[in-house]
Parts: sequence; structure tokens; C-alpha cells
Amino acid sequence: MTDGPVTDGPVTDGPQSDAPQTGAPQTGAPQTDAPQADGPQPAVPVDRDGFRAAMSRYPTGVTVVTARGRHPHAMTANSVTSVSLDPPTLLVCLEQDSRVHDAVLDDGRFGVSVLAADQTRVSSWLASRGRPLVGQLSRVPTVTGAVLGLPLVRGSLVRMECEVEAAHPAGDHTIVVGAVRGLELDGDVEDAAPLVWFASGYRGLTGPL
Repeated sequence: MTDGPVTDGPVTDGPQSDAPQTGAPQTGAPQTDAPQADGPQPAVPVDRDGFRAAMSRYPTGVTVVTARGRHPHAMTANSVTSVSLDPPTLLVCLEQDSRVHDAVLDDGRFGVSVLAADQTRVSSWLASRGRPLVGQLSRVPTVTGAVLGLPLVRGSLVRMECEVEAAHPAGDHTIVVGAVRGLELDGDVEDAAPLVWFASGYRGLTGPL
């Protein structure tokens, strides 16, 4: 985990975030009007704290990843991204010490619910340390996915059911690639208000630029 609202195991401490995105302009790209900093900028150590601080400046959505097992598993995560449209594929990065990690790989299926701005309590609860495994979803309104029967968060903007296609260890996380088998959309996108994670806190969108 880098910076986010997620904890699900003994060493987690915030949602997860994705691998850093590259942003160097391509050759021939138009120049921006952004002001240039005067003089050299202070270097930041490339360590756990420095990388967490850097990734806290990368805004993401907030999701809940769910899985089945002897008991339903769930955790808040922002390390989710699309991979392919054809076929529909996404990935999620799961901490290897988390309970959800083992549940997803054992069952071979997982759900992803994209949270709305009014679901901060859901996110915070499923990111909290020490929450019980049994009954952790009793505080969360859920629906059962129509395709794979996975628990999903009611009222979320998007709900997806996935089957694991591949798992790639990377540092202290595993990149889990999932084929999307079920998809539900709530409401009109023009009225949607997503929950956003930025600068180590929850944010909302102010509208189109």
C-alpha cells in the first residue's frame, strides 16, 4: 500500500493506491503555462514515507473489494484500474498480508464497488484496523451480484463481479487481474458524485472544468 484509506491486515495503514502513473510529456507536445519553480527543488527520499507522500498527491476513486469464503470478506481499496475493454478486464493490488488477498485467490472471484461521495462511513469502516472478520458487512448495506453471487455495496456508483485470470506478486502486494463477468450501474452519470481520495483524505468533485 502507498497512500489510501485501506487496512485489512496487521501491517496495512490506509486505502491502497495504484502503482505511480508516468506523466512525462511526449515529444512535440504543446507546452503548458504552468509557472516554473525558481531554483532546485528539495529532494525527497525514495523510501516508504517519501513514496507515500508522493502518491498522496495522486487523486483516485475509492472502492470496496469483496470476496467470499467461510465468511464474506471486504476491504476499502483505491488500487483498482481498468486494463482492457475487449475483453473487459481490470486489476486490483492486494496486500499479501491481508485477509482479502487469500480469500480472493482461494475463491478465484471478487467484487468491486465504486463508492459514492456519501459513503465515507462505509469506506472508513472497511479500512479500520482490528474490525472483526465475522459480521464485518453487517454494518454495510449490500446486494448480491446477479452473475457470481458476490456481496456488493448497495448504493455504490458501479458494481462489478470478476473472475481471477492472473496474479502477479509485486513487492508486498499481488496484482490480481480479473475478467469482468457482471456489471451494474446506478443512476445517471451526470448526477453521480464519486468519493475521491487525495492528500490522505476524502474529497469530492467540484464539477467539470
